[in-house]
Amino acid sequence: MTLGALLLAGVTLIAQPAAAATPATIAYAQATQTWQLVLTDGDVVEVPQALVKTPKDWANGGEEAPFLISGDGRHLFYYRKSDGLFVTRTLNGKERVVSRKITGVGIDEEWPLVSDDGSYVVTTTSGPGLGTFVDLRNGKVMPPPGKTDTWGFHGFTPDSKRLLLSGDRLTVFDRGLRARMRLKTRLSPWALANDYVTAAEPVGKSDKYRKLRLLNLRTGRVGGTVTLQLPRGQYIDDLDFDQAGRLIVRSQTKTGVATYRVSKATGKVTLLRSVARPDADAWVLPGDESFEWWTLRKTQR
Repeated sequence: MTLGALLLAGVTLIAQPAAAATPATIAYAQATQTWQLVLTDGDVVEVPQALVKTPKDWANGGEEAPFLISGDGRHLFYYRKSDGLFVTRTLNGKERVVSRKITGVGIDEEWPLVSDDGSYVVTTTSGPGLGTFVDLRNGKVMPPPGKTDTWGFHGFTPDSKRLLLSGDRLTVFDRGLRARMRLKTRLSPWALANDYVTAAEPVGKSDKYRKLRLLNLRTGRVGGTVTLQLPRGQYIDDLDFDQAGRLIVRSQTKTGVATYRVSKATGKVTLLRSVARPDADAWVLPGDESFEWWTLRKTQR
């Protein structure tokens, strides 16, 4: 990957070795009249079949339509213009309907969430609660576990093999929605590591988090609070673990988004990459949920 290609994609990588013949993935998506994919090699791919806004003659006419990219940058998800169905495909693959239960009619009432590898989709609803669970590896569509839609969703593990939900208890489910671990706690973590035990929760004022703590779901033990050494004016906007169990934080900046690796012991942050916001009405990064802070056209809190 050349420096020129990286600059075209609007992505600055920090201390990343060059990799020969690495297949291009999606750096981000942007939308004005139509959705476009900006790839890591600088190419731009149009997605004209994806809804940007719902048609005016729909009951929810004029609403922004969610567009998602899996965290690995290989799968895109969107509402199809032709029939309003929620579909997925890879860069060079064919469209696949995720579930006929997820349609454009539900936009602004239901929001899809996607696992890092693009193989699992969950919808949150305005209920509040959860709606549909779809395992795209086997095509199985499932209702919420326990025949109740009041679950809160806290995230997928990086390996996409577990889901963390909350109800009466914080519960780790496998892909088949079988409960693997339960813990009664008042904490509300944002992320679960691949050990399926370590969870992370931001601490502080909502929308202005600069601290976090870890929770052991097996023992219920809570670690000490760690203050992140983020630049002034930046906060924890997205919190996750990587495949190796290291904490990763994304933070909105004045010009876009920065991604950091975080020391669990000291709160020291190491910049991994930064992405400049394109001049577009909407934009989406791999791993985003619908309408993250940085999708706003202007920096605001």
